[in-house]
Amino acid sequence: MRRSFITILMALAIGATIASLAYPVFYSYPHRFDAVKAAIADPGPVVNTPWGPLSTADRDLVAQVEVDGLWEISAGRQAVDRAPTPAVKEAGAELVAGHTDLDKRVRAVAAKLAITLPTRPTVEQQGWLAQLTATQGDAYRREFANLLREEHGRIFQQLAQVRSSTRNTLVRDLATVTNRTELEHLSALEKTGYVDFDGVAEDTTASPAAAPAPSAS
Repeated sequence: MRRSFITILMALAIGATIASLAYPVFYSYPHRFDAVKAAIADPGPVVNTPWGPLSTADRDLVAQVEVDGLWEISAGRQAVDRAPTPAVKEAGAELVAGHTDLDKRVRAVAAKLAITLPTRPTVEQQGWLAQLTATQGDAYRREFANLLREEHGRIFQQLAQVRSSTRNTLVRDLATVTNRTELEHLSALEKTGYVDFDGVAEDTTASPAAAPAPSAS
């Protein structure tokens, strides 16, 4: 009788041990993505629109596309006027044409979604323009190619995140068109022959010049 009682206790102990080991596995499986979900930035207040929910991340992207165009059009025009090499001049013309088209698109999207757009480049972007203006000759061409190439590379991160997560069709379409335009600009800048790819690789983790926070009208 005592042996049976001991056997039962041992069986219960073994069962408890197995259960304690198995519980984290069975519990963690349905919750396996909880850590990933928690790591995703809070999209902030969401506003319902006829084109789908509009999050803070969506509004930030719309504003970012506009503010990037404000300084890159100026930088492109400067390159067309000052660059003695055809490749740099062509890259400048690509920036002007691409962001002029994006400006029309982003203004149409912003009007429909009641987003107030920035009207001037950020302080950092104004500094970049001043930096380019103060540079001459070969140094200017290198500065232009690398500074613009670096900034175009950074915005891809924001575009990819919003494009993959947004539920707003207008923002999704704008992200798609912007992505295509930015890629064309990257190619044009790389064709100048002045891009320092080693230097660009070291700076890819930096954040783009954040646009002023947009607001709903």
